[in-house]
This record gives sequence, structure tokens and C-alpha cells, in this order.
Amino acid sequence: MMNPYLQVAIGGAIGSVARLGLYRALPAQGFPLATFAVNVAGSLVMGLLAAVLAQRGGPWAPLLLTGILGGFTTFSAFSLDALTLWERGQGGLAAIYVAGSVLLSLAAVALGMTIGQGIFA
Repeated sequence: MMNPYLQVAIGGAIGSVARLGLYRALPAQGFPLATFAVNVAGSLVMGLLAAVLAQRGGPWAPLLLTGILGGFTTFSAFSLDALTLWERGQGGLAAIYVAGSVLLSLAAVALGMTIGQGIFA
């Protein structure tokens, strides 16, 4: 069996290249269609693979989930984590996770941009 770190590295390269291809195929024109498509498609595939791997197991989860889908979109991992919390009956925690992730990530991007603009101004 291949080392899981090597699986993630290879998968990350594959996912990242796939994401770039989609971004080139669907350039933003007023709406971030490529990002939207990546996030939705990645979440769909994450759910499918998580279900299959939970039933059958397998040594390729690092390649497929963390590697390829992680390189393609981390939104798929976020979606799986939120759904897992919900399915465990932790709806309140899932809501906090979703709202907190979105709001804090937006704030972090804004802060990073402000810091970056200050450094390079």
C-alpha cells in the first residue's frame, strides 16, 4: 500500500490541476461559476466517496478524499464535516460550524487583504 502522505501529495496535484482546468473552462463573468461548480461538484463526490468508503473501506481514502478532493476544493470536506455533525444529532453545533466557518473565513480574507495591502502599499 502506498504511503498516505504520498497519496495526498499525488491526489492534491491531480485535484489542483482539475480545478485549474475548470476555472479556465468557466471564466468568471459577474458570478463565480467555476468556484460554485467546484464547491458543489466536490461536495457531491465527497459524499459519494465517503458513503462508499464507509461501507467498503479501502486504503485509497487519503488519495481520493484528502488528496484529489482536497486539491479540488476544501469546501467538500467542510460540507462533509457539517453533515456529519448534523447526522450525529448535533444540529446546533453544525449550525455554529457552518455560520462560523463562513463568517470567520470571510473576515479572515478581508483581514488578510487589508494586511497585504498595507504591506505592499
